[in-house]
Amino acid sequence: MHADTYRHRGLRRTLVEELRRKGIRDERVLTALATVPRHLFFEPAFEQHAYQDKAFPIGQGQTISQPYTVAYQTALLQLRPTDRVLEIGTGSGYQCAVLLQLVPEVFSIEYNQILFENTRRRLVGFGLRPHLYCGDGSVGLPGQAPFDKILVTAGSPTIPRVLLRQLRVGGALVIPVGDEHTQRMMRVVRESEDEFVREEFEDFRFVPLLGQAGWPK
Repeated sequence: MHADTYRHRGLRRTLVEELRRKGIRDERVLTALATVPRHLFFEPAFEQHAYQDKAFPIGQGQTISQPYTVAYQTALLQLRPTDRVLEIGTGSGYQCAVLLQLVPEVFSIEYNQILFENTRRRLVGFGLRPHLYCGDGSVGLPGQAPFDKILVTAGSPTIPRVLLRQLRVGGALVIPVGDEHTQRMMRVVRESEDEFVREEFEDFRFVPLLGQAGWPK
């Protein structure tokens, strides 16, 4: 594994200042991004891209999300230290690693088997211990519900009702919803057993959420 050097830490500090200028205000989230060595989620040949505020391909038609997007979604979750979090779309594991700086228990589902195996090895190598699953994240993890927070890191055509039912009362789902080209970031808070309050935020572009409650493969 390549190292995390003083230079890398300096690049992270610079990136965090850029995110602050772009409007990210949650200091706990910014500290988490300053802590996680994003370059370790890249192949060594592409390390120079790690601290640019952009998405980057990681194979299997997937990307490691733009740091601004990771910070934005994480801030919308309004995490508390005791929250149990479900992440849908493990991808490279970078977002999962950021979440683990903020909460002790993260459940994460990856649809793609190859990506799942690679990311599981990487996270274990970092000493991180999320609960990782390979399968259809669009239907969540009903056997582990309820969750305080659910984060979807892929673009969905709708807000899956099956995910809303896995929220604890007072919990929140953050999900990008739209077509294949652009999605609006949404936050849905479960106010009671039957009441949900929906908020809309900025537009983003994500890879598609695949599965029963997402886009057909």
